[in-house]
Amino acid sequence: MLGIPEFFGQTLAKGKSGSQQSNLHRRFRQFHRFSSFSHRKSLDVTEDENRNSVLNTTGATVHQVKLEPDQAEKKGDSFVLKSDSSIRVDSRAYKMSKSRRNVVNPDEIVADYGADALRLYEMFMGPLEQSKPWSMAGVKGVRNFLERAWRMIVDESDESNVLNAAVVAAEPTEEQLRMVHKTIKSVTLDIESLSFNTAIARMMEFINFFTKSEQRPRQAIETFVLLLSPFAPHIAEELWKTLGHEDSLAYQSWPQFDEALTYDANVEIPVQINGKNRSKIIVPRGTSKTDLEAAAKADERMAELLADKTIRKSIVVPDRLVNFVVA
Repeated sequence: MLGIPEFFGQTLAKGKSGSQQSNLHRRFRQFHRFSSFSHRKSLDVTEDENRNSVLNTTGATVHQVKLEPDQAEKKGDSFVLKSDSSIRVDSRAYKMSKSRRNVVNPDEIVADYGADALRLYEMFMGPLEQSKPWSMAGVKGVRNFLERAWRMIVDESDESNVLNAAVVAAEPTEEQLRMVHKTIKSVTLDIESLSFNTAIARMMEFINFFTKSEQRPRQAIETFVLLLSPFAPHIAEELWKTLGHEDSLAYQSWPQFDEALTYDANVEIPVQINGKNRSKIIVPRGTSKTDLEAAAKADERMAELLADKTIRKSIVVPDRLVNFVVA
């Protein structure tokens, strides 16, 4: 049975097992709905333990009321009434129940946002073993992600679904290639560990990166579509056909990554004095201890800080840090 704590017009979906939760998109027929919560004056109200009611300084009882999510807003560590920030909003958690009328028909979500958006959001909500808040704003967010993925590949100005002019048959740059392989590795390992939310987050980073690129190599874009397919199979198939393929992408092999390309060519190294960070330098990955120490000493700020100091010891960890112990 699903547990659904009500919170600020949101609800939580919590299953008994990971397998149940991972198949939620096709198994449950009940969802969650905006719920009620109480509000009270945070400064003028006290708790009357004997009467089990909330009283203000005049003795008048403050009753629980139902609020819509847009009637409250976050302020500090709590929520307050939007129309009067002196009124604090309290949440109450309940399991999903027809008697509480806090269920939602998934067919409505599919009709408004599409099956891919519903499926993707369920996996983006968080780790399967944890309770997560249901939020329609979150559904809209993943829908926007899918729309951005579409615009990255398809020319929206043409109704015939032609490729975006930025998608070209060119070799990816070294930076683009590293982004592709880092994405393949992250998504692959996250799927194996059922960490679907972090896999989706990595694909969002991919879109952010390539949307800014003037040229988007077809090889990189096709790899992205294959990575997206387990999460949003319908739009992935459409994108695959737009890329010129006649057969379904279901027959394609899963992309493989090159471990050497999953790391940046350069690495940022913190430089410390007596264990405290004083500067940072960027050097090629794999720089030797001798060269790394020399680069740290040559840094303009470090040269200034070490000018009148006696270096008693240099601690150098390649690709990690440089620490000068001074008198």
